[in-house]
Amino acid sequence: MTEKTFKDRLNHLSKEHNQLITRINEKVESDNGIYCRYKFPILTAQHAPVFWRYDLNEKTNPYLQERFGINAVFNAGAIKFNDKYIVIARVEGSDRKSFFACAESDNGIDNFRFWDYPIILPETDEPDTNVYDIRLIQHEDGWIYGLFCTERRDPSASIGDQTSAIAQCGIIRTKDLKNWERLPDLQTQSPQQRNVVLHPEFYKGKYAFYTRPQDGFIEAGNSGGIGFGLCNSMSNPIIENEVIIQNKKYHTIYEAKNGLGPAPIKTKEGWLHLAHGVRNTAAGLRYVLYIFMTDLKDLTKIIYQPGGYFIAPQCNERIGDVSNVVFSNGWIHDENGNIFIYYASSDTRLHVATTSVNKLIDYVKNTAPDGYRSATSVQTLTQLITNNLANNNN
Repeated sequence: MTEKTFKDRLNHLSKEHNQLITRINEKVESDNGIYCRYKFPILTAQHAPVFWRYDLNEKTNPYLQERFGINAVFNAGAIKFNDKYIVIARVEGSDRKSFFACAESDNGIDNFRFWDYPIILPETDEPDTNVYDIRLIQHEDGWIYGLFCTERRDPSASIGDQTSAIAQCGIIRTKDLKNWERLPDLQTQSPQQRNVVLHPEFYKGKYAFYTRPQDGFIEAGNSGGIGFGLCNSMSNPIIENEVIIQNKKYHTIYEAKNGLGPAPIKTKEGWLHLAHGVRNTAAGLRYVLYIFMTDLKDLTKIIYQPGGYFIAPQCNERIGDVSNVVFSNGWIHDENGNIFIYYASSDTRLHVATTSVNKLIDYVKNTAPDGYRSATSVQTLTQLITNNLANNNN
């Protein structure tokens, strides 16, 4: 077989890439009436620009070999900025290191294109080994904040242990999504912090954080749950007192771990929250998404929480680097009430689902909560059946 010339191979790569990023997405109507999925992922490793992955100089790369491999694109923060739908995705190279990169779309469901360069992330005096899962928050103080997980090797681990790590919350801020200022890492009483989210408004005159304290890097231990704390300044972010507003609970979708996804959305009824829940199975940890609502005045008070999951992995979403996982750290609330939920599947690719504020309010208010026992599940179902049969007979 005759090998393609450099020029032919480059033309082929460019054509394939352009066809991918210009592909029209197709709405998949959901029978649950709450949201709609879409047929194609909005970002994958193959969406990375050709000039990221290849040295395009024929003299230095005559075979046009891939020089910088991209393994996955997932877990993205999201924001509407200058009338564009912007996601800042976690891009993982073949070397297992993650970094952040912006991609934008005119409609929020397809034709996402990466900006030419990834984000140049400033570092603190203690360099980050790996960074991931950024949350974007347009705060009422005028800054756009990015809160992310910064991972470093555990200095107390033995030489033979090259897996133990410490996770903390890194913080950056910007006005234009291009020039970022690094702030000190968040300090709390917990030895590990992952999935930290900043509330978009001041609360009692202070910055409010939703946290996920953990005893260990992977295992929550005696800690865990969705926490809440206040601090006076983003330039010196210290949370002295951290309270759990929703704990993990036995035999639920969040029995092992739970944490907030993106920043909550303010509605007339309360603050809408999207969170992830983790339970253990014979096949390993299973991640799903769920919704709850907190009081407009008391951010620590949950007023509605439907039982069960909101989004779970299905079909091909269940397959990937870390299978049976959906995770979200970004959503966009349009002025017309539409909501774009950006969720990743199996630590591999990024998807979108669409719904509206009114649908989510109806969902959280009128879907029964978890009764925590089989008998209460049967009671809930029996009442629904009874009501429906009575209505059909009238």
